[in-house]
Amino acid sequence: MTTRALYVEILIRAPLDRVWELTQDVDLHPRWDARFSAIRPTGVRDDGARTFRYELALGVRTIRGTGVSLSEKRAAGGPRTSALVFDTDDRLSPLRRGRGYWRYVPHPEGVRFITGYDYQPWFGAFGRLLDRVLIRHVVWWLTAWSFDRLRLWAESGIEPERVTWWRGWLRGPRARARSCLSRPSAHNGRDVMAAAPDSLSRIRDHD
Repeated sequence: MTTRALYVEILIRAPLDRVWELTQDVDLHPRWDARFSAIRPTGVRDDGARTFRYELALGVRTIRGTGVSLSEKRAAGGPRTSALVFDTDDRLSPLRRGRGYWRYVPHPEGVRFITGYDYQPWFGAFGRLLDRVLIRHVVWWLTAWSFDRLRLWAESGIEPERVTWWRGWLRGPRARARSCLSRPSAHNGRDVMAAAPDSLSRIRDHD
C-alpha cells in the first residue's frame, strides 16, 4: 500500500442505529455510496466476517471485484467499527487490492462517521503517477460527496437518488464534499491506517 491513505470524516446529526442501518445493509449501502453500483453477499465465515461481490457500473464497462468485511458493536450506544479488504482482477480498474475501515463515534449531536482506506493503484509507473496526480484526489472527492449524501438521507430523509450532481446545479438537493474533513483534527503526522480497528488485521490474516 501507499503512505497516502485517504481519510474522510463527517458529523451526521442522526441516531447511531440509523447510520448503522444505512451503511451496513447491502441493499441500502450502494444507494448512497457512489463507489458501488451493487453489493451481493456470498457467505459468512466462521469468524463472522461477510464475503461479498461488488460492482461499479461506468456505462461502457462494469468493474467487478470481491471483498470481506467484519462489523463490530462493543456496547449499546458505544463506538462501532467495520473493517474491509477488497480486490479486483479487472485490468482497467484504477483501484486494485485495498483495505479500509469505518468508525462510528457517538457525538453529542449525533455520530462522527469516519473512514480511512488505502489501495494499490494500477500496475506500473504510469499508474502510480496517475494515481498521485489525479485518481486519489477523485476517489477522496467521490467518497466525501457520498458521505454527505448519506448525511442528507439520515438527517432529513432525502433519498440519495434525488441527490445527484446535476440536480444540485438545478437547485435540487445538493451534496458537498467540502462538508467532510480530509484528515483527523489531531493528525500529528500519524498514518491514517494506524487508527484502523483490530478487526482489519484479523480479516487480512485470514484473507
